[in-house]
Amino acid sequence: MLNHKNLERLYYYLLLPRFIENKMLLLLRQGKISKWFSGIGQEAISVGATFALNKDDYILPMHRNLGVFTTRELNLEKLFSQLFGKVGGYTKGRDRTFHFGDVNKNIVGMISHLAAMLPVANGLGLSFKLNKQKRVALAFIGDGATSEGDFHEALNLAAVWELPVIFLIENNGYGLSTPVSEQYKCKNLADRALGYGIEGKVIDGNNIIEVYDVIKESANKIRKTNKPILIEAKTFRMRGHEEASGVKYIPKELFDKWEKKDPIKIFEKHLKKKNILNDKKRNQILEKIKKFVNPNIDKSLNKKKPISNELKELSDVYKTSTLIEENPNLNKSTNMRFVDAIKEAMYQKLSNDNKTLIMGQDIAEYGGVFKATEKFVNKFGKQRVRNTPITESGVVGAAMGLSIEGFKPIVEMQFADFVSDGFNQIVNNLAKTYYRWGQPINVTLRMPTGGGIGAGPFHSQNTESWFFHVPGLKVVYPSNSYDAKGLLISSIEDPNPVLYFEHKKLYRSISGDVPIESYSINLSEAKVVQEGKQLSIITYGLGVHWALEYSKDSNYDIEILDLRTLMPLDSESIFKTVNKTNRVLILHEDNITGGIGAEISSLISENCFESLDAPILRLGSIDTPTPFSDSIENDIFFPVQKIEKTINKLMSY
Repeated sequence: MLNHKNLERLYYYLLLPRFIENKMLLLLRQGKISKWFSGIGQEAISVGATFALNKDDYILPMHRNLGVFTTRELNLEKLFSQLFGKVGGYTKGRDRTFHFGDVNKNIVGMISHLAAMLPVANGLGLSFKLNKQKRVALAFIGDGATSEGDFHEALNLAAVWELPVIFLIENNGYGLSTPVSEQYKCKNLADRALGYGIEGKVIDGNNIIEVYDVIKESANKIRKTNKPILIEAKTFRMRGHEEASGVKYIPKELFDKWEKKDPIKIFEKHLKKKNILNDKKRNQILEKIKKFVNPNIDKSLNKKKPISNELKELSDVYKTSTLIEENPNLNKSTNMRFVDAIKEAMYQKLSNDNKTLIMGQDIAEYGGVFKATEKFVNKFGKQRVRNTPITESGVVGAAMGLSIEGFKPIVEMQFADFVSDGFNQIVNNLAKTYYRWGQPINVTLRMPTGGGIGAGPFHSQNTESWFFHVPGLKVVYPSNSYDAKGLLISSIEDPNPVLYFEHKKLYRSISGDVPIESYSINLSEAKVVQEGKQLSIITYGLGVHWALEYSKDSNYDIEILDLRTLMPLDSESIFKTVNKTNRVLILHEDNITGGIGAEISSLISENCFESLDAPILRLGSIDTPTPFSDSIENDIFFPVQKIEKTINKLMSY
């Protein structure tokens, strides 16, 4: 029960975003801001929910949740600088409006892909559970985004793992212009909770006391049970989706109906009935808000737009790693298969760092389809070796939430091919968060990749080039047991998202000496695996073994450069080997068109043209999906059969 003082505070917090919104609409008409997503009429949900939670509970807001930021008392000057795109904002002018977070206030901001933040809330909730903290994560979502896959994956994962998360739907009747009658068939969106085995509630989103009471009660319940709750707040959007959209598609009678349910009017009536509010008191509160808001708006408007340069922008794509490369004792080594080196890296990290954990399909008792985590669950338990439902997007998003709270999650994709189901989380959430608002995301995605095992088009794809194009991701691709262990340890420690590609054909077909102790390898250095003077083969992964096999019986003096890390690319090592041999073949298993070899070829042309004695040649697999039949894959699809002919052509030029 709220006392008189807290009811008055709550009223202040409810009026504050409405006052700011009206100012923003005026500034929009004056051309001083370019866009605004209005939450007028919905403030009770943001303010009531935020007021009900503890300050160390996380909130993941959306477009129409200005009240979350103001109730959590973010610095107004900084907030307005962000909203106006001026110096001093949260994203340095790199992203707009509420696309930012502030972990000091326990807020994680949205991206435009709406439901994408719900899995992140799960990760935050899991961190609370692992740390034995009585904290809650609350994630907002609109009615429209409840049709997206991340909504369903998040609810299912939260239910299965019993996570302390509140999923709060703001049902304002429209997904942009599409009415709810064209979005879903159930009576209430909260009814969907039953299908996931969790509790669902429907509340009046315009009654701030009801919002507060239900969120408070739900949060307290979750702190005891760790079981998620789905809450649907019925409300209405009194403006367009954003101001340029207008409201012509909405019947006028709906505005008349909901105008009478204005959350401020409802709360004022309640306060007057309790003799807490009168006209004089209301004016005093409004005057206090004006004196607080207006100077901060004026100050922020008068600021300059952010000025940057290419170096500044590029330097903020990745968080600088503080990891120091370790040189292990090579005298204390043992022969390990490729898969066992990967297994050893994870085992040592799990043993030495309780912030490391692994998530993936069938990785616990079953040990993963490639047995890379076999028997791990016996040693580390199911809290740290976690089976997941088949939810690639859901688990990648959860890994992001864990990372925000200081964990170092490893996610095993059962096959690299299946990463397409988690694509949005990787390229828009993991990759962009540090650049946008400075929050590093330490997530390692293990990617069993490649062909050569007769697995066909959906279990043999080389997907590294999909991610090579995305700033903010690191792409690692070892070719041998020594590198596999050291590079994986470095990947787990790196403060950036890393896609760590493991070639399935190499798992049990190669072995090598691997130091027993833990060690790391710089993630931005290629390695010359064979010295030569006449020709450079630049390659990675299985291509390294193709090159080594060919060179054994070749009459040419061939240098082989193993890239190891594809992004960031070690261009200096590439230039060095080209300048040394003056001839270059770029070799990879991935399809030739759009493969990483094309970018490397372009780099060499631009930087080493005068050193070349022959054209740059590329070899990759033909431009078809990976075939199932080994005779087609080995004899036609793979470029192996073309290596000799291509090198002869190169050397005879």
